[in-house]
Amino acid sequence: MRFETVVLDLAGTLVVDDGLVEEGFARAYDRVLPGDPGRSAALEHVRVTMGQSKIEVFRALADETTAQQLNSAFEAAYAELVDEGRCAPIPGAEKTLQELRERGLAVVFTTGFGRATADAIVDTLHWQELADAVLTPADAGRGRPAPDLALTALLRTRTSSVGALVVVGDTESDAGCGVAAGAGLVVGVLTGGRPESALRAAGAHDVIASVVELPALLDARG
Repeated sequence: MRFETVVLDLAGTLVVDDGLVEEGFARAYDRVLPGDPGRSAALEHVRVTMGQSKIEVFRALADETTAQQLNSAFEAAYAELVDEGRCAPIPGAEKTLQELRERGLAVVFTTGFGRATADAIVDTLHWQELADAVLTPADAGRGRPAPDLALTALLRTRTSSVGALVVVGDTESDAGCGVAAGAGLVVGVLTGGRPESALRAAGAHDVIASVVELPALLDARG
């Protein structure tokens, strides 16, 4: 199978996370629910569900009104962290993206963040020209681990079949999305802090240290 499209997660895969999601959530939680005794349990839930749609994560923690407030506060808090200069690419990620495009592959960024946060990350890194599409759960219908983001990437890029998709991410949810979509290759990366065993258990066909190793893996798989 000739690969045509590479679907890549943002935070933890292409962008250094370094605890930013947790810090953004902690800021949001303290603003919406100051002094709430459930804070520690909520933060642990965020860790466990890393990579999933943030609004769905918040809905699992609170009623709809509070979940929407937490989501808005999280978007604002993450934007603050980006503005503070805390948004940096995984070393070598930009060169890897350029190489994928030079090979004629379509490139799609996916994320569990909302549109404002996704755009802030891409704009800050000046990556607008490196992706054929940037997709959020709102664009696809459901967030990960549902297959919607990967399948929407297929439709947006007119990829010939699910077998021609490569799905790359740092969490179990990323791997689950790729598997559910029937992607020809599902790749886990270790830059998000998840162990190789967890990524493989979630269905990753291969696990690499960093996205920088992706071109060589595609050569080996091609």
